[in-house]
Amino acid sequence: MSYVAVKGGEQAIQNAEALLQALRRGSPEVPELGLEQIKQQMSLAVHRVMAEGSLYDPDLAALAIKQSWGDLVEAVFLLRAYRTTLPRFYYSQPIDTSQMHLLRRISSIFKDVPGGQRLGPTFDYVHRLLDFQLAAEGNHFIPPETEAPAEPVPRVIDTLDQEGLIQPELPENDHAPTPPTANLSTPPPSRSPAPPPPCPPPTDLTRQPLTTPANRDARLQNLARADEGFLLGLAYSTQRGYGKTHPFAGEIRVGQVEVVICPEELGFEVAIGEITVTEVQMVNQFAGSKDVPPQFTRGYGLTFGYNERKTMSMALVDRALRAKELGEEVKSPAQNEEFVLYHSDNVEAQGFVQHLKLPHYIDFQAELNLVRSLRQNPSETADQGT
Repeated sequence: MSYVAVKGGEQAIQNAEALLQALRRGSPEVPELGLEQIKQQMSLAVHRVMAEGSLYDPDLAALAIKQSWGDLVEAVFLLRAYRTTLPRFYYSQPIDTSQMHLLRRISSIFKDVPGGQRLGPTFDYVHRLLDFQLAAEGNHFIPPETEAPAEPVPRVIDTLDQEGLIQPELPENDHAPTPPTANLSTPPPSRSPAPPPPCPPPTDLTRQPLTTPANRDARLQNLARADEGFLLGLAYSTQRGYGKTHPFAGEIRVGQVEVVICPEELGFEVAIGEITVTEVQMVNQFAGSKDVPPQFTRGYGLTFGYNERKTMSMALVDRALRAKELGEEVKSPAQNEEFVLYHSDNVEAQGFVQHLKLPHYIDFQAELNLVRSLRQNPSETADQGT
């Protein structure tokens, strides 16, 4: 049987695109899905695409979902590609999540927390049964009346921090374990200590290529853009023993935070709007060492939108990736920085996998000829095997 190259052309590609557009639209007798409907009724999909696409714009994310025929990875690809065309005028200041206007806020480590628990909208307590009422037209649901906290509420983790029971967050590039507290009876030095060196600017993976070993800021940015399913699998692996962690959900927050810029021409900060974010802080056990007393350690996650499962997974993987920093043995996939960071990006991953659909006629012909030659000359095969 002989193999020949398949011939195609511009008309075939145009026909394929036209067929895609027709199937994406569906029957003309069914009302077309609008962007506002996607934003309002498929908001979790919109939030995921914004988070993994590194662009906070619900309208564009909804458009990407519609254009991609509901394929969220393809929608992420479209959003990232569009983002590369946009000019960048300013860098925003770090958002202050302690000032978050809370939609949801829970902790699994303390029942009573300052500011109270706030369940918010969640699937956690509903039955996983199909609701056939949703198949009918004209469903209207009235949200209950709730009161948002009048003042920002403190973080749950601060309670452990005040007692010195959790490892404090360290400046970037300073991964040394925190030494025990100094003897308070020691007299203070005669002169003021030198101020700490300024923190280097954070890594920007949208403009700088990823390299390993990576600082924690680069790892967190990579994880925030990573594929949710991949992170979820890794996070699950750490809970099954593939990683030296025993996690607790210290605090999960979902809400709106203010975005602030500081234009040089003005010389002062200006709030330009609010965005929805999800923040998760995991609490993990740490046995300590000869220099550090037993204490808890942290895993951190922060993403655009209401992305609770993704952000929890991010926090679990962040903690697993801190193994070297904490002197733990690296032996599990979730602890392997190179493996996690280079394989978690769904845009890059889908490019490598889906390129296999493109023509490889010449490569395969070479492989085919080689196999035929080896089958015709068994002695050569034996020589190569040795």
